[in-house]
Amino acid sequence: MPERPGIGGSTRLYAVLGCPVAQVKAPALLNPVFSRLGLDAVLVPVLAEPEHLGEIVRGLQRIGNLDGLLVTVPHKADVRRFADTVSGAVTQSGSANALRREPDGRWSAENFDGIGFVRGLSASGFDLAGKRVSLIGAGGAGGALAAAVLAAGAAHLDVCDRDEDRVTEVTNRLGPYWPGRLAGTVTPRLDGADLVVNATPLGLRPDDPLPFDVEGLPSGAAVADIIMEPRETALLRAAEARGHRIHHGSHMLIHQLDLYREFFRLDAPERAELS
Repeated sequence: MPERPGIGGSTRLYAVLGCPVAQVKAPALLNPVFSRLGLDAVLVPVLAEPEHLGEIVRGLQRIGNLDGLLVTVPHKADVRRFADTVSGAVTQSGSANALRREPDGRWSAENFDGIGFVRGLSASGFDLAGKRVSLIGAGGAGGALAAAVLAAGAAHLDVCDRDEDRVTEVTNRLGPYWPGRLAGTVTPRLDGADLVVNATPLGLRPDDPLPFDVEGLPSGAAVADIIMEPRETALLRAAEARGHRIHHGSHMLIHQLDLYREFFRLDAPERAELS
């Protein structure tokens, strides 16, 4: 296995933006990929307060040896404005979680949250086809998951968020693609759900309330959380204690690694020559 060179003057930079950012797992997963490929590159976390996001992103984009950005809560929707071109997944989801510098200096945005989540579920033996899903949270990640879950064949999706405007935005955006299979509500709708997904930040902090009452879960419903750290969120512990199948947030990121590798062209011939 090739060894990644030490950080030096020729090192290429990648950053993951979030607030908070201490919980991000991307550096621990992607930096070993750089090492395996023998690439002189490093991914670092950047704490970006929402009120300073524009200054931070524009500053990073002007760094000549910075090739890409990963984006986490709460910036996935807002970061779209810093891209020159966006993918179909970004248009459908209303958010982005990766930006790439193109050879001409323009920036392209993509979203891998949805497909990463669906691939993680599939790898764990959960088939979405024909299932009823309740999604709690209609923010940047929630919009991406909503589109991917419907594309994967879910029979019906309830999108739930306390912010009615967010719910309306998601249902209006996705409804024309999947008519009759999508509904929105400001309170969690758990009745009849085969899978309930937490796509909110609730669970990042020890004193966070649960995103919904697990006592309302139907018998046999599975519960998924997209939070990476802690791995065992209070929601997952509570659901498992009541006998429900659980699905950890780490699966979503792990199944995005190959997609990041392709998106950032880490295997491109000119990069491979560095190894």
